[in-house]
Amino acid sequence: MTTTDPHLEDRDEQPYVGIPIEASLSEWGQVNALVGELVAWLEDRDETLAGAPFYRYDVIGDDTDPFSLVVAIPTDRQISGDERVQAGAVPEGTYAVTIHEGHPDDLGESHAGLQEWAAEQGHELARSVDGDTDIWEGRYEHYLTDPDEEPDPTEWSTEIAYLVE
Repeated sequence: MTTTDPHLEDRDEQPYVGIPIEASLSEWGQVNALVGELVAWLEDRDETLAGAPFYRYDVIGDDTDPFSLVVAIPTDRQISGDERVQAGAVPEGTYAVTIHEGHPDDLGESHAGLQEWAAEQGHELARSVDGDTDIWEGRYEHYLTDPDEEPDPTEWSTEIAYLVE
């Protein structure tokens, strides 16, 4: 596993469609399956993808406690959702960013490294606290590698981005 040097990027708002889900790591297959569902949903409406699928994490879980997240695909424009698929937007702002090169199982190390870098640089990551729970206002993983084109997960690239306050 390797990561690129962390850095800050200013980004414009990015519309997306997504499906919210709560799942623990032991239930992660349900999360990953939503990417295909969203692609099919967009294709049924003759809409195009405007970038790589991503996960927006609101609450971080573990093997037994659920994560709260949205599985999403960026779109060229705001699209109305339905009872399952919701329209949303990645907010405009400054983001702390790194690229994780390697197996997705090792993403936790790259997240920790980016958080540590941000703290060392004096960048406050956008989140609030509810009791013992961190609620992230902008924590993203953008999946840059198409598994159909590169089946070896140790060769995948994932962008990690955190909204900075």
